[in-house]
Amino acid sequence: MTYLCHELVLISIFSILAVSLNLLVGYLGLASMAQAAYYGIGAYTAAVMALRLNTPLPLNILAAALLAGLSATGISWCALRWHDDYFVLATFGAQIILFSVFKNWVSLTNGPAGLGGIAQVHLLGISFDTPFRFLLLTAPVAFACFLLIWALVRAPFGRLLIAIREDEVFALTLGKDVRRHKVTASAVSAALAAMAGALYAHYISFIDPTSFSAPESILIISMVIIGGAASLTGSVLGATFLIALPEALKFVNMPEAVAANVRQILLGLFLVVLMVYRPQGFLGTYRFGRNQ
Repeated sequence: MTYLCHELVLISIFSILAVSLNLLVGYLGLASMAQAAYYGIGAYTAAVMALRLNTPLPLNILAAALLAGLSATGISWCALRWHDDYFVLATFGAQIILFSVFKNWVSLTNGPAGLGGIAQVHLLGISFDTPFRFLLLTAPVAFACFLLIWALVRAPFGRLLIAIREDEVFALTLGKDVRRHKVTASAVSAALAAMAGALYAHYISFIDPTSFSAPESILIISMVIIGGAASLTGSVLGATFLIALPEALKFVNMPEAVAANVRQILLGLFLVVLMVYRPQGFLGTYRFGRNQ
């Protein structure tokens, strides 16, 4: 039961990351490679505040979301000078820079050694000190983030994002401030990713830079692609699949030294087959990218 709850906590956290990134990838048609960096900003903000200021989780989450949102605003404002593949490279560069900050700002992040001893969550007299109790916290937060994105994409703001994805020039001719909407979507996506990071830091009680590296960004965008662009339910399904599959393969009877490589090979083969036969993902309407 404890093991299952632990997996469900991780699925809840990564569902927030996947749903938030789908706002950019699915509804706006922009592939960002910096989601793990914003996830890391949230985790480190919450960890530093908890360790040095002893602040509660709600305040840590709010600070993490604000800092990541401001960071994404600056990064996206610069990166949006380019389009398509160049935007991907620009956000990948931001990912590398922020990862280097996590790794080398030793006085704040403790560098590669990481930050440990992050306080457990205590709210309303309840101590969320077990995976089951923490699941009772993360699942509602994940659901609230899902509802927030769902409401956004069905509002005029979301419909404009879809219009930009389909024909940006046409949106410009209608007098819409395309760049401002792109920056706003990037800030919202980053803020939600930072909330997931804050939850992760308090749950694991230890963080280091390896959890927020470029492969983690690739994992998050893979969840969106597998689940389906412009499908929020698909993002949750993609997160569940990519978290549960490696765990399920652990029960295959083979030496541990071989099992890790086999899991990576099987996952890679699955992604190739999916992109060939179902490029829009499990539940997606559109293929990955724009104008498809």
